[in-house]
Amino acid sequence: MLKEWRRSRAVHRVQPGNGRSLKRFRWWQSLSRALFYLPLKNDDGRQVVYAIDVNHVQRFLSDNGKGKAHLYLDGRHHAESKLPAVFPVQGGTIEVAPTAFGLKRCHYVTAEGAEHQLIPDRSSGEGRRAHLAREHPALSRWIAFCSLILLVIPLLLLIPQLIEVAFKFPPVTQRFGTFTSPIHLPGWLNITLAVGAAAAGWERALRLRYNWLLDSMAKG
Repeated sequence: MLKEWRRSRAVHRVQPGNGRSLKRFRWWQSLSRALFYLPLKNDDGRQVVYAIDVNHVQRFLSDNGKGKAHLYLDGRHHAESKLPAVFPVQGGTIEVAPTAFGLKRCHYVTAEGAEHQLIPDRSSGEGRRAHLAREHPALSRWIAFCSLILLVIPLLLLIPQLIEVAFKFPPVTQRFGTFTSPIHLPGWLNITLAVGAAAAGWERALRLRYNWLLDSMAKG
């Protein structure tokens, strides 16, 4: 019920486009822009191509920090919406949701509920990461594993420190006593772990992978 309500609100945020042409993806936009495609067939059997364009720089500079997603139809600006966005299209909807490092969702959801991730532009960061996964699957899995480790380690180190903070509350102290975390990291190591977690969060965003607990470590 809550999910359907949120989806309905997102659909109502959609605004009509102005018909401008979709700009070509440039190599220097790999970290600042996401571009995905969805080829579909109309009721008359003619193929059309939808495109989702998200400018991450504009996202971070926007008032709410979320920015907008733009929908193009056959290369023309068809609609736009604040993120997270839900665009009605032929046979279903396109759902777009952001993370701190990119997108965690850019999927076509059919009327029957089937989900399909859109195809990233080959020149985009997401496209290059997908190409690496296809051409070098073993290396891709190793990179994904390293990203996971870079998020798990800070989480494990943080747990004892959070417990120490919790044990400082008077009701907890009175009942259970005190607890001192055995882990106290130097500043340089905290910075190193933070940089590693941010890199891992960015790599996972290129694969549209997201876990609320793990990826919260990447945000700090």
